[in-house]
Order: sequence, then C-alpha cells, then structure tokens
Amino acid sequence: MSKPSTATGTPDELRRRLGVFDAVVIGLGSMIGAGIFAALGPAARSAGSGLSNGLALAAVVAYCNATSSARLAARYPASGGTYVYGRERLGDFWGYLAGWAFVVGKTASCAAMALTVGSYAWPSQAHAVAVAAVVALTAVNYAGVRKSALLTRAIVAVVLAVLAAVVAAAVTSGAWAATRLDIGPDATAGGVLQAAGLLFFAFAGYARVATLGEEVRDPARTIPRAVPLALGITLVVYAAVATAALAVLGPTGLAQAAAPLSDAVRAAGAGWLAPVVRAGAAVAALGSLLALILGVSRTTLAMARDRHLPHALAAVHPRFQVPHRAELLVGAVVAVLAATADVRGAIGFSSFGVLAYYAIANASAWTLTESEGRPNRLIPALGLAGCLALAFALPLPSVASGAAVLAFGAAVYGARRAATT
Repeated sequence: MSKPSTATGTPDELRRRLGVFDAVVIGLGSMIGAGIFAALGPAARSAGSGLSNGLALAAVVAYCNATSSARLAARYPASGGTYVYGRERLGDFWGYLAGWAFVVGKTASCAAMALTVGSYAWPSQAHAVAVAAVVALTAVNYAGVRKSALLTRAIVAVVLAVLAAVVAAAVTSGAWAATRLDIGPDATAGGVLQAAGLLFFAFAGYARVATLGEEVRDPARTIPRAVPLALGITLVVYAAVATAALAVLGPTGLAQAAAPLSDAVRAAGAGWLAPVVRAGAAVAALGSLLALILGVSRTTLAMARDRHLPHALAAVHPRFQVPHRAELLVGAVVAVLAATADVRGAIGFSSFGVLAYYAIANASAWTLTESEGRPNRLIPALGLAGCLALAFALPLPSVASGAAVLAFGAAVYGARRAATT
C-alpha cells in the first residue's frame, strides 16, 4: 500500500505552506458559507420554536467530530482526512468507505454550493452561473493552495461583515421581540433532531483543514488548534444570526421565508440591506465551493495513491504543487452536476454521506491510545452516536439514496478485492 512521502522536494509530495491563521480561515470559509443563509428556513420548518435546540445539538455533534478529527489529523498529517484515519485505525475497507462517502457526498455539496451562487447572483441563469463558478474556482485551486487561502480570507471577511450587519439591523430595530425566542409546544424531539441534521450541513466544513494535512506547517500543533478555533467562531456567528432572525421573524415567519436573512432585514426596516445580503450569500457560497473543491481533490489524491481510484489522479503538478489531475476531474464532474442537478436533492444526499464519513472518524478516534493523543472516550462515542442519529433523521429520500450509494461503493470495493485475489 503506497504511503505519502514525508520528505521535502519529492515529486508526489504537497508543500507545507499553511499556518494556524490560514488553516482557521479555510475552516471558516468552509463553514460560514451558504448554509447559514439557506438552512435556517428548512430547519425552522422542522423544529419550530425549538430551532435553537437543533442548533445546539448540531454544534455538540460537530464539536465531537471536530475533536476526533483534529486528534487524528495531528497523528496522521497526510492528505485524505478520514480516508487515511479509517484505513490506519480500522482497516482498508473502512478507510475506503470513508473516502467514498466524502468524495461522493462532497461532490454533490459542491454542486449545491455552485447552484446557490447562481440562484443568488442571477436566478434566471442559475445553472450557467453555477458552471462558470466551478470553472473559475477550479482554476484558482489549480494555481496553488496558498492562492486559495488568500482568496478564502477575503471571502470570509466579506461574509462576516454582511452577517454582522444583519444582526445589528435586527438588534436595533423595533421588530425585535425576545418573546419569539421562547420554546413552545410546537417543538418536538423528532423535529429538533431533523433540524440538527439540516443545520449540520452548515457546520460540516470544520475539519476541512484535516483533509489538507499534508499542506499544513507543524501539523501536530497547527491542526488541533485550528479545528476547534474555526468551529468555535462559527458557532458564535451562527447563534447570533439564528437568534436575530428568530427574534425578528418568529418561528413561523422564519419557517416560511424563502430567503431568511433577506426577509429578516426587511422585517427589521432595513430593506436597503437586502441586496447586500443577497450578494453576501453568493460570495459565501463561492467560499464554500472553493474550500470544498480543495477537500474533495485531496481525498481523491489519497485514494488514487492507494489505487482505490485510478493511480493517474495521484499526480502532483511540478510547479504549482497541487493534485492537478484530481482537481480537473473534480471540477469537470461538479460542472456537469451543476448544469443538471437540483440543489435540494444535492444537499440532502451530501448530508448523509458527510455524516457517514464523520461516523468513521469517531470510530477511528476511539481506537487511539493515550500516548497517541486520544480524546476523552466520551467524545468519539457521542460523536458516532450523534452522526448516526442525525443521518437517519434526514428525509427518507436522502437516507435511501445515500445508503444506496454507500452500498454501491462497498460492492465496488468487494469486486475489486475479489478480482485481485
């Protein structure tokens, strides 16, 4: 089984260029994206006045996943994330299944983010804009991860400014009513659980830095710091935005909103901010798409190195030091999906795959010893249980399609093993 080299200057190695700040920014760019602009409405329809409970539950699962992923990434600082962790801790099949779930699920998520860009930027030409966005960001990633980190930094700054404006407009308006934050009888356990599953989609980028482990400086120190920092900042932002939207629109109004944050600023009497919010949503989706393409291409690289995918995809560009063939393939597939797919189906399918991926990460972290930096055993146990619960709380079509694709991937693995024995 091939392993990535740890020396510098070898042709198939990626350069370590990212410090703590850039790693945190890439994590923020992955999380503080289109999810917070789009997920609040569907989550409110599921949880009603229990939306804040759903957000808290999603955050607890995300924290467990982030902690497990950070400890594993520090132990195995190579491209591929849970594909590598599962392979090293649980066996080849579980690593393969994690990689399969990530690549397939996140490719669908890339398409969803691209379509979100199109829907906000030019609704009547959403598919065309989505394809153009994929092509442009694939070119940026091809030019090197450092350029990607710099662009992500600018995008995060813009999105945070827009979200801060939304919260400020709500807090200072006469439409703010704290009584709308009270939890009423409409909040059910099942609804809160489903809302947490939907909101998890907005959190799911926190371990993106783990999939870039081969490009992070001093990974044993950088990754365990960057992952919880990115998650903590994101949780504070999400809690502030969700509270502002609830206090202005109420659970019913938020559930009925097609564009929750645009509707919130209008209800707050700051209609002039609505176009700014739309622009911010488009920029946020671009940031998520940029980081997603980075992560999917690195996992593709790791799987190609071990020949679970065509070995030609393991090539690293001699000048730009990126997995250029993997990036071009991912970009091409996402462009086709963006031209043809439905965004709602893509998000549901992606959520199931990502939760399966993190379930394997938690199971892998459970096997770490104390000398290897194992977290408190309660963390991976809670994370594993939470991932499974949220995955199967998703709408039935998402569960059925996600389970079918994972089963197909397992069958492909079995057939490949049978052919080589």
